[in-house]
Amino acid sequence: MMRLRASTLILAVFSTIAAVVLAAPASAAQRAVVLDVDGAIGPAVADYIVRELQAVSPNVGLVVLRMNTPGGLDTSMRKIISAILASPVPVATFVAPSGARAASAGTYIAYASAIAAMAPGTNIGAATPVQLGGGSLLPGSGPDQKQQGKSGDSGDTETRKIINDAIAYIRSLATVNGRNADWAADAVRSAVSLPASEALSLHVIDVIAKDVPDLLRQIDGRTVTVNGKPQRLTTAGLTVERAPPGWQTELFALVTNPDVAFILMLIGIYGIVLEFFSPGAVAPGLIGAISLLVSLYALAFIPINYAGAALVLIGIGLMIAEVHIGTFGALGVGGIAAFVIGALMMFPERVPGFALSTAVVIGAAIASAALILLVLAALLRSRKRPVVTGGEALIGAEGEAVTWQESEGRVRVQGEVWLARAKAPLSAGERVRVIGRDGLVLFVEAIRPA
Repeated sequence: MMRLRASTLILAVFSTIAAVVLAAPASAAQRAVVLDVDGAIGPAVADYIVRELQAVSPNVGLVVLRMNTPGGLDTSMRKIISAILASPVPVATFVAPSGARAASAGTYIAYASAIAAMAPGTNIGAATPVQLGGGSLLPGSGPDQKQQGKSGDSGDTETRKIINDAIAYIRSLATVNGRNADWAADAVRSAVSLPASEALSLHVIDVIAKDVPDLLRQIDGRTVTVNGKPQRLTTAGLTVERAPPGWQTELFALVTNPDVAFILMLIGIYGIVLEFFSPGAVAPGLIGAISLLVSLYALAFIPINYAGAALVLIGIGLMIAEVHIGTFGALGVGGIAAFVIGALMMFPERVPGFALSTAVVIGAAIASAALILLVLAALLRSRKRPVVTGGEALIGAEGEAVTWQESEGRVRVQGEVWLARAKAPLSAGERVRVIGRDGLVLFVEAIRPA
């Protein structure tokens, strides 16, 4: 009887443990992870979203991209969209809070998401891609459309290719999630935008919600396409959990900021140049090398105009040449002009969030000009100083007679013993001043007390 009771007790304990273990995933399952996207879509944002989607755990029922963006880089946008389409967990893009927008790249990401939602007072659209080389991407928007059409302008052909590719891309995303493909094409072709209410009525988005909990309540029970398969959403009881960007993302975002990358590049170039001109200083070369490597790493992720970068380098070279050649400012002024023009050209202004600040360009130009002036002033002062090295440095130096006989003897000057001559006889220990030199022979005179 005792053995039977013990067996029954052990069986009950194991049954309870098994029930708790099996029930744990179901109860913990269910949470919604919110990723905040506030700002331009760039390499740091793409890395953040892709990493979070790839690391999502099985107990996550929904990932919400709470978005407010003016757009961004095409490569970063496509990286995010690929991760969304491959995600085993449904993704909802929520344009929020009120006053936010999903422009350009944000529109594509919303169309790629299983759920597209907006808060009241937000807008979506303006999805025309940006041409990094400058100029509009709208077909036939040149000053002489007819002439371009007759001559078969290659630039206009390239523009149409980019526009048509973007239209085909956003139409394919609209087909995946059953959204308004015609309006999406207009958003690309004509850069149109919509407020939240019109976006809902035109079936551009699925729901208007005040906040994330309201969004979860409204989309509960909907069937969406997740990783190519239909899936019914169960979101009413999900616990909302934010997953803010980590320090790696913040650091990556800081480094890939055009202003920071440009300043690091300048520090790197000037530091290495200073090390070349002052060998052994160590610190300028070390700081310059690190800064230059970090800036080159950042520039690999940022669209830049290489002609502008070349002008910046030419400008720096001309300013350095001014210091060494001394052309009374001609090379310096040309270098500063090339530097400013190159800096303005280097980062395309039409890429949202990736244009170089005018204040940084002006500040860098002023700092470079001030550095040139300081170096030139130091050179002018050094030319006015008496020579302190070589044979000329001995003229006027004082010493004492060591040994002397008639008009010749030996004197100690600046710690060295020299053969010397004088017009008048001297005595050992007498103070003398150097008045001339002929090879290894010094001409001296006695220093008489006043």
